[in-house]
Amino acid sequence: MTEATDTVAEVLFRMPIALRWRDLDAFNHVNNSNFLTYLEESRIRWFASWGGEWVNDEIAPLLAAVQLNYRLPIPYPSEVVVELFAQRVGSTSMTIGHRIVSEDGSALYCDGHVVVVWIDRASGRPVPLPAAVLEAIKR
Repeated sequence: MTEATDTVAEVLFRMPIALRWRDLDAFNHVNNSNFLTYLEESRIRWFASWGGEWVNDEIAPLLAAVQLNYRLPIPYPSEVVVELFAQRVGSTSMTIGHRIVSEDGSALYCDGHVVVVWIDRASGRPVPLPAAVLEAIKR
């Protein structure tokens, strides 16, 4: 069993997730594609919790890269928690570290990171990180 005791940066956002029966695959554990769905939902909820503008008609975050290490299958039934943290903050992008752990923190189901780039919707070119992003990371 992989333990969720590795040292990581300060957790900026935690989101509990109750598994659904439909999340399972033929092997009776959570299908690997659902890990990405859990991470996506957590990122969007984190962004929305900022209270500042992180997306509008002119700018939007774009997922540029995903890295995911599957450590353990998630059994059903389970309660899991997604944890997000800032690994790197650049001028137009940020690397968001993520982990999915058991509710009690004893099991690490996956870890990794995503790179999110803020772009100008019209040109598709990178733009400076919105102030809301920078403020959320300082909290």
